[in-house]
Amino acid sequence: MASASCISLVLLVALAATAASAQLSSTFYDTSCPRALATIKSGVTAAVSSNPRMGASLLRLHFHDCFVNGCDASVLLSGNEQNAPANAGSLFGFGVIDNIKTQLEAICKQTVSCADILTVAARDSVVALGGPSWTVPLGRRDSTSATGPTSDLPGPGSSLAQLQAAFAKKNLNTVDMVALSGAHTIGRAQCQNFRSRIYGGDTNINAAFATSLKANCPQSGGNGNLAALDATTANAFDNAYYTNLLSQKGLLHSDQVLFNNGSTDNTVRNFASSAAAFSSAFATAMVKMGNISPLTGTQGQIRLTCSKVNS
Repeated sequence: MASASCISLVLLVALAATAASAQLSSTFYDTSCPRALATIKSGVTAAVSSNPRMGASLLRLHFHDCFVNGCDASVLLSGNEQNAPANAGSLFGFGVIDNIKTQLEAICKQTVSCADILTVAARDSVVALGGPSWTVPLGRRDSTSATGPTSDLPGPGSSLAQLQAAFAKKNLNTVDMVALSGAHTIGRAQCQNFRSRIYGGDTNINAAFATSLKANCPQSGGNGNLAALDATTANAFDNAYYTNLLSQKGLLHSDQVLFNNGSTDNTVRNFASSAAAFSSAFATAMVKMGNISPLTGTQGQIRLTCSKVNS
């Protein structure tokens, strides 16, 4: 009898472990919430149509979520990660996610996780701005806390070696890193993040480009003034970001280091000359990033409201 109990206990432990490490699947909501993906897409498309910058904001939210304790929607919890120096005053799109979550709760109560909403919204944002699509594996669950190390997020002053190390830590290789940096084909950056680059801190910058940025980014003050990360096609998801790098027109130090007589130069040239090569590599890297340490099975919870844990 004791032996049978022991076997049962081992079986239960094994089953629990299996449930916790359940694999993500693109068909996860096909039965439990068949309208989930269409609802997310509709919400994102409307938001980006109203304000194209929202596409970059939602994509950045997903990146900042996944790089801190995995893709678990911890970045959506009020306070904590949101208030960290890397995020404070620069994360947007929470309202869009909240609105989508409200719609999903109305049709599928406590079924679709905030982590999955954010992952799908990132993909739909790229598509809404003319970029590639890809199949998103689903089944992530939401964290019950937000206390991860935001120091894992690479900063605008990062060197190539620092970028490679930060991405390698998340099992993303150098090609993934260069491709994901291409998300800077959309969005804006604050003056404080590129001031030193345009006032003599970097030599690998086009002089006319640097001069054009100074009008809206003085040497003191105006920290929050914005400039397009891709001045060529600011609201189109394309490969112009890489073409800009070839001309030393990367806005951030961490952009231009990708093309600066280093090991990533050829990858940048490849993506600059082939939009298809960039799109393919970006889609592959986004799926890999979306798979960083997800909570699955019985781990975490399905939050009722994305900004707070269930009571």
